[in-house]
Amino acid sequence: MKHTLLLPYRAPQNVTILANQRFEATVADSELSVDEIVALAHEKRAEGIVVVPKQKITKDVINKLPDSVKVIATCSVGFDHLDIPAAKARGIFLTNTPDVLTECTADIAMLLLLNACRRGREYMEIMDSGWRKAYSQSEMLGLKVSGKTLGIYGMGRIGQAVADRARGFGMKIAYCNRRRLPPEQEKGATYFANLHDMLPHCQILSLNAPGTADTKHIINDETLALLPNNAVFINVARGSLVDEAALIRALKSGKLFAAGLDVFENEPAYNLELKEFHNVFLTPHMGSATQETRDAMGYRALENVEQALRGERPQDALW
Repeated sequence: MKHTLLLPYRAPQNVTILANQRFEATVADSELSVDEIVALAHEKRAEGIVVVPKQKITKDVINKLPDSVKVIATCSVGFDHLDIPAAKARGIFLTNTPDVLTECTADIAMLLLLNACRRGREYMEIMDSGWRKAYSQSEMLGLKVSGKTLGIYGMGRIGQAVADRARGFGMKIAYCNRRRLPPEQEKGATYFANLHDMLPHCQILSLNAPGTADTKHIINDETLALLPNNAVFINVARGSLVDEAALIRALKSGKLFAAGLDVFENEPAYNLELKEFHNVFLTPHMGSATQETRDAMGYRALENVEQALRGERPQDALW
C-alpha cells in the first residue's frame, strides 16, 4: 500500500509524475485554499501534505487536520507561513527545502543588482518606446558595479552565494549575520555584528535574511538613513523585512539611487506606488523560478515526506 499524499497546488509536471509514482497522490490543478486542504485531508485520510508559501498553515488549520497527517512539507526555503509550535504539539513534522534554490535565488539577486545599478528598467522603456533620441555622455548614467561595497544582511547559503557572484564583478563584501562565519566561508568579507554599524559602508545593500519577528521592518526610516547617499537597495529575501512606506520615502527623497525588488510586503497585491519609480526594477517573487530548481524543490519536499512516513526524522525537519 502506498502512503496517501496531497499536492494541493499546481506542481511542475516532473514533480507530479514522481508524486504519483511514489504515493497514492491527490494532485490539484490549481492552488487550493487551506479550508479545501483540510477538507481533502479528511476525505483522503492524507498522511503527507506538500504546500507552498501562499498556503498559510496556521494553528487553526493544523488543529483541524485529521490524525492521519504525519508531515507537512513546504516547497520553499522560507517557513514563516507555518506554525511550528502548533505542529510540534500535534506531532506533525514540518519541513522545508533548503540548499536546492540557493543558486537561482542568488542569480536573481544579481539580476536585480545589475539592472538597478545600470538603469535596466529605464533603458528597456526607452527601447520599447522606439528610442530615436541620442543621449549625450552626461545623460542616463548608471553606477559602476565593480569596486563597490556590497553589504549583505543575512550570510546564510543564499547570502554566501550572492557574495561569490559579487566577487566575480570585483565587488568588496561586508556582511551582518547572527554569528561570524569561519574564514573559509567568510573569504575575506568584513563582518559586522550590528546592522547599524554596517549600513554606512554599503553602497549596495542586499537582504538575504529570513522573515521572522526579529527581522520584521528591519529596513525602515532609521536604517535607510544610515546608508550612503546614492545607495542601491536589493531584496530577494522577504517583503516583511522592509517598511515599504519608508522605502518609498527614501526613493522620493533621492536618498537611494535605485532599488531591485523580488519580494513585497503584500503579495501578489503589492504596493503599486513602487512601479511609478522608473529606477525600481521589479520581479514577481521569482527567485527560484527555473525549471531545474522548481523540480529540485518538489523532489526535496517529497523526499522529506517519504522519510517521515517511514518513521524517520526528515532531513529538513523544522522541529
